Amino acid sequence: MANLTLYELDGCPYCAKVIDKLDELGLEYDSVMVPSSHDKRDEVKEVSGQTGVPVLVDEEHGVEGMPESDDIVEYLEETYGSAA
Repeated sequence: MANLTLYELDGCPYCAKVIDKLDELGLEYDSVMVPSSHDKRDEVKEVSGQTGVPVLVDEEHGVEGMPESDDIVEYLEETYGSAA
């Protein structure tokens, strides 16, 4: 099982940006597709406190629900970029 979990929505350009970085770094991750309706996104809201995606969870590093694609990409680069 991967330590990374990405909450995403099909067709979301911000999610695609994060997925591209995960693939570039060769990282395995679990994908959780959220409903398109914000009021049905209970699972991602529990994790991050908001309903927007993408949201990254990195259990190994204590990240419990990081929102914002730019922040996630920067975090992945800083945390996993040098090891790749």
